[in-house]
Amino acid sequence: MSKFLKITMILFFIITVSPEILTGGTPMTNQTIFDLVMKDIDGKDTGLETFKGKVILIVNVASKCGFTPQYKGLESIYEKYKDKGFVILGFPANDFLWQEPGTNEEIKQFCLLKYNVTFPMFAKISVKGKEQSPLYKYLTEKETNPDFSGPIKWNFTKFLIDRKGNIAARFEPKVTPESDEVVKKIEEELGKQ
Repeated sequence: MSKFLKITMILFFIITVSPEILTGGTPMTNQTIFDLVMKDIDGKDTGLETFKGKVILIVNVASKCGFTPQYKGLESIYEKYKDKGFVILGFPANDFLWQEPGTNEEIKQFCLLKYNVTFPMFAKISVKGKEQSPLYKYLTEKETNPDFSGPIKWNFTKFLIDRKGNIAARFEPKVTPESDEVVKKIEEELGKQ
């Protein structure tokens, strides 16, 4: 087999089987958040398409952070709006001063016992750096999130996703879940069909 034919076959394989290789692992712009699969806090694969049609608040959380009491506000707005098509997805991360050192089971128990968290929690991930999860790559890259892109600076950064999977807003950690700014945007998105 000629060298040219071998190279052509390799390139064809790369292009058809793994298009992300061409973008350095960056999510393709035609991908949506609903194409991603994440592990829940119990280690089960959960396709984010499960939440299609809902307004979603995605939050990177930590148990030993100054913002950890925001779990209370998160649970409060979840309880208030969950029957209207709203869900919160919590993603523990240990990227900032080792503020989430626990195992998934320890995190789950902490959330249940300390804050009675009932919204879906996911397995610990990384929200930045070489080990950044595909979800947070999607949320922070300019190609997939031109309006609200940029690195995660701390725990409890919040992304509001509309019913179609578009990123509707980003709230920095100091903005509490029950603040007028967040609640107004949630209600605005819930009002859209």
